[in-house]
Amino acid sequence: MAKKKKRATTKTASRRVHSANALVQVFGLSKAGTSIQLNIYAEQEKIGTLVIGRGSLTWSGKQWKHGRRFSWSQFAALMERDG
Repeated sequence: MAKKKKRATTKTASRRVHSANALVQVFGLSKAGTSIQLNIYAEQEKIGTLVIGRGSLTWSGKQWKHGRRFSWSQFAALMERDG
């Protein structure tokens, strides 16, 4: 049998582009009015805030006064459609 040549592997250094900070305001999301707030960054610049609550989630871009609110059913339909 002929020997297979090993391909040279090159390691490329990956650079983190996105990061998130979390602000957890409650131990559980079982009560109305409780949420988890995620501040989303791209290359150390804030691009928006995602607030995840019991009944919905809200996305606010960095320049937006008010966020775009989605119920969990709306969010599921959006992910199914746009994936």
